[in-house]
Amino acid sequence: MDESWACSSVEKDLTRVVSKLEQLHENAAADIGDIATQMSELVEVLSRAEQLVTTLNSSTQVSQDDPMGDGVSMQVETEPTAPQRLTERQVESVRNAIARCNERVQKLSTEHRDLHGSISKIGKAIDRNFSADFSSTMRVDVLQDEENLMLLNKAIAKHYCRQGMDDVARTLIRECKMSPEHAQDVFDSEREFADIYGIWVKIQKRDLTDALKWAKMYSQQLSARHSLIEFRLHRMRFMQLVSYGLDSQREAISYARLNFKKFAVRYEHEIANLMASFIYLPSGLENSPYKHFMGQEMWTELSFIFLKDACQLLGISKNSALSVVVNAGCTALPALLNIKQVMQSRQVLGMWNGCDELPIEIDLQPEFRFHSIFACPILRQQTSEDNPPKKLTCGHVISNDALHKLSVGHILKCPYCPVEQNAEEAVRIYF
Repeated sequence: MDESWACSSVEKDLTRVVSKLEQLHENAAADIGDIATQMSELVEVLSRAEQLVTTLNSSTQVSQDDPMGDGVSMQVETEPTAPQRLTERQVESVRNAIARCNERVQKLSTEHRDLHGSISKIGKAIDRNFSADFSSTMRVDVLQDEENLMLLNKAIAKHYCRQGMDDVARTLIRECKMSPEHAQDVFDSEREFADIYGIWVKIQKRDLTDALKWAKMYSQQLSARHSLIEFRLHRMRFMQLVSYGLDSQREAISYARLNFKKFAVRYEHEIANLMASFIYLPSGLENSPYKHFMGQEMWTELSFIFLKDACQLLGISKNSALSVVVNAGCTALPALLNIKQVMQSRQVLGMWNGCDELPIEIDLQPEFRFHSIFACPILRQQTSEDNPPKKLTCGHVISNDALHKLSVGHILKCPYCPVEQNAEEAVRIYF
């Protein structure tokens, strides 16, 4: 699993470099074309100048026939003809062509240098993501506890149930000797999502039967939430019938009359546009403006909209706890490996004390945040299991460390209001 995520991270950097290379190729082709054009114009200017020089020189030559007609031999000494110079306009054209060519060549050189720098970073990305030693970034001692190990097995089993892999989940439950209570909770808690996941897979395979049944079952709840999924499912089914050709025209019209009635006010304009698709039936939808409905991208988008709306409606997470933990860990791993290397170089690895806090702050994406974070307004530090938040009798909340620092014996004066109270009456709160 670690290697696959490392490969994915390196692949992202490689994709960016390949994208840059493709862009450079396009730019270089355009620039080289411009340079060729400039050179052609320069050659044309010089050719015209050469023709002019040749014409002038030939006009000054003395005819070999005797102009006197008397047969008298005459010898005339003349000065050598001076080389013909380009006109100012021609010189300006040559200079402009050379300047533009130099500009294009300089641009190509700069872009090539930037690309070379990006390519050199690929090696650094490989070194950063493929580390041989992860021991300092993880705590294996937590899995020595039987309860924690059982929670991990339970999370893995739930992940398999979410993917519809019940046989794999049952095998894991049997081999790890999970208790019947935990095993039943695995299947009960994930049964709803397993059904949703099965419909999601069928939508991607262009089968809307179960999805339309589900949308009909929860039609009122979806309307109350102003969800688009019910109309989009009917729209896709209608276009699917239309795509079958003239033989399915009657069925498509009947389907539209039956299912678009409740959406007539909200989607009047879009429904009218859908009806216009019948015009293109003789030539086929693949040759019409409606051909995008036949693309797999539309079906993939519809499946993910269904998954998101269905999970929100049922109040369940669309991502399993295991996938969230793995993704968050992979996001944090590069930063942890970097700080480990810095600590090793400065010989301060002892600062990583293995407690419930990390030596640096990891900026996770919003989808990985599930709990509110409370920072003590007195000590300006985030609360933790060892330093939990405490609510005073006056209603203000401070950290446990601040509570002890401000207490004089059992008497505590709230730092925000003048109420004196017993420090032991403060209660822990949970966010």
